[in-house]
Amino acid sequence: MQIILMEKVVNLGQLGDVVKVKNGYARNFLIPQGMAKRATSANMAEFEARRAEIEAADKAKLADAQARGEKLAGLTVQITQKAGVDGRLFGSVTNADIATALAALGFEIEKSQVRMAEGHLKNVGDHPVSIQLHTDVAADITVSVLGEQ
Repeated sequence: MQIILMEKVVNLGQLGDVVKVKNGYARNFLIPQGMAKRATSANMAEFEARRAEIEAADKAKLADAQARGEKLAGLTVQITQKAGVDGRLFGSVTNADIATALAALGFEIEKSQVRMAEGHLKNVGDHPVSIQLHTDVAADITVSVLGEQ
């Protein structure tokens, strides 16, 4: 299926590119998320008419994400969980826990934006975590997991 990308999509293309993808990927993900439209002649004409407006909105999103990323960069978040004497947690610290802790500090982050390289945190200590604010903007924070008896 031919589609027009309405925003940058990783490993697919930039804003305004006309690309061919599988039907299910377009119908079930890209189009409902607002990331793409079918590449019909009417949609292509509408996109070209609104191109400047769409690009300006995309630049505004990028600038907002960069400003939020500068505030987040280098931040340390403390999360307390029950732990055993050997430092292993009963359970784990998930991306939802990190998003909740950041919300308590005043940062509006969705749990889908939290990227943990090694998966859920299962030990007491400091762990690096990346927050993906935009396709081009990622902020690195430190999550300090504290154990309680």
